[in-house]
Amino acid sequence: MQTILISEAVAKIPDGASLMIGGFMAVGSPGRIIDELVRQGKRDLTVIANDTAMPNLGIGKLIHARLVSKAIVSHIGLNPETQQQMIAGELQVELVPQGTLIERIRAGGYGLGGILTATGVGTLVEEGKQKVTVGGKDYLVEPALHADFALVNAFLADYLGNLSYALTARNFNPVIAMAADTVIVDADNVVPVGVIAPDHVMTPSSIVDYLIAQE
Repeated sequence: MQTILISEAVAKIPDGASLMIGGFMAVGSPGRIIDELVRQGKRDLTVIANDTAMPNLGIGKLIHARLVSKAIVSHIGLNPETQQQMIAGELQVELVPQGTLIERIRAGGYGLGGILTATGVGTLVEEGKQKVTVGGKDYLVEPALHADFALVNAFLADYLGNLSYALTARNFNPVIAMAADTVIVDADNVVPVGVIAPDHVMTPSSIVDYLIAQE
């Protein structure tokens, strides 16, 4: 794990990268990293996240700046800019039921090829997907998701990169940290080793690549 300036961390993300981003309506999203992505003008990004937040909030800032070419999310209902870009054919949106989305990410982190789920069977979600029958019940085969980078927000990080999260701001963060080639963390507080009790470590330092330096 390396502590790094935010400008240097984001400079490692190329145009066209796939990004998993933590947060639920921007709660638990890595705000400083998102702002730096906008500042550096990273383009043609694929974003995998729970949602696209709201206009100019959290991931919504990336949408507003038109830096995203594809979004794999569970809903876009509170961001009219996402809807407008999708309707105009400027942004590809893959809507995935929330439980299916997080399990596809978890499968990617655990090295699985995908999951079986009954969610969507007999609906539009089923179109174009493989369906299997197990124990007399039909399931859809949903492929695992993996990304080039996971952009994570934590409440606490210690000097080694062990992470702890605060309440519901935890959301997708510890799961996406398992499912990307490179993990970049923006922590609200960086503390000495030992401040985070071992049983409170939710993401171990072994999977964290870069911790954004406090400024």
